[in-house]
Amino acid sequence: MKTTPLHPAHLALGARMGPFAGFEMPIQYTSITSEHLAVRGWVGLFDVSHMGEFWIRGPQALAFLQFATLNDVSRLKVGRAQYSMLPNAQGGVVDDIYLYRTGEEEYLMVVNAANIEKDWAHLQALAEGFRVSLEDASDFFALLAVQGPRAVATLQKLCEVELENRKKNDTFMGRLVGKWVRFARTGYTGEDGYEIFVAPDEVGAVWQALLDAGATPCGLGARDTLRLEAGFPLYGHELTDQTNPLCTPLAWVVKTQKDFYGKGALLEAPCPRRLVGLLVEGGVPREGYRVWQGEREVGVLTSGTHSPVLKKGIAMAYVDSSLATLGTSLEVEIRSRRTEAKVVEMPFIRSSA
Repeated sequence: MKTTPLHPAHLALGARMGPFAGFEMPIQYTSITSEHLAVRGWVGLFDVSHMGEFWIRGPQALAFLQFATLNDVSRLKVGRAQYSMLPNAQGGVVDDIYLYRTGEEEYLMVVNAANIEKDWAHLQALAEGFRVSLEDASDFFALLAVQGPRAVATLQKLCEVELENRKKNDTFMGRLVGKWVRFARTGYTGEDGYEIFVAPDEVGAVWQALLDAGATPCGLGARDTLRLEAGFPLYGHELTDQTNPLCTPLAWVVKTQKDFYGKGALLEAPCPRRLVGLLVEGGVPREGYRVWQGEREVGVLTSGTHSPVLKKGIAMAYVDSSLATLGTSLEVEIRSRRTEAKVVEMPFIRSSA
């Protein structure tokens, strides 16, 4: 089992650790609910150093990434980032990613921890014929996420570079508690904040300074409930090698005006079921639970939890396309008992930022 550079710090804080994507990671420090509410109400701090990072450089870096990803990379100016996906040849998704343009011919791609080896092999194969160099830099980065309505103010106290007026998806270099880091105004919680790329041997000092400044340490349990309230997908759940992104609310990522790998298969793949958000009135919905309309099974949950903010069950599910309309009444089977559910708009809650 791999560990992040902050593993000793997590143990010192008494975190409950557990396996995730081949890493031993903190699941929670106090409780998932208290950590979740700390992010919604103040500022939370996550160790996400398990994520993978790839450098893509060269005179044809843009052309290569236009072909390898679904979003329009040509729109990225230096210092900007975008959410995107890596399509496969069958109309499914290899992974969902974040792409940062860090120079004229240089990009940094952040990939999911469970997919590092798969994504690396996929990109290397696609790069043949392009004048581009790839580097797996996953071991050379630690990554922190500082999220919440007080995230920017908390960070600002510890650095000289201006943070408040930066736009969502901006990325830039600066010093944080004396350490040279990359700031990115991105995140996975639905709240304002930054993700901080820092050298592994310097992340401990940054982590401790943020805790001393009032940030609450948060584990992967709260990260999951937060991303669900925000309507964000998790690869292996909402997105897989078999799921067509055009059958999800993330269809906006697919820029059909350009050529990309597997374009024909993706555009031709049908959508017998679509990904929707469900508000569940009773019980706690979980992945794999079945969705019904009357006596007909019409779908399955991909993720589910109890929302600490709404105090109700929330879930994402693939349901028959004819039932994906907002307001449709369905039922979710929870432990052999069916409870009312309704198709609702995502995100389930919206940040005030």
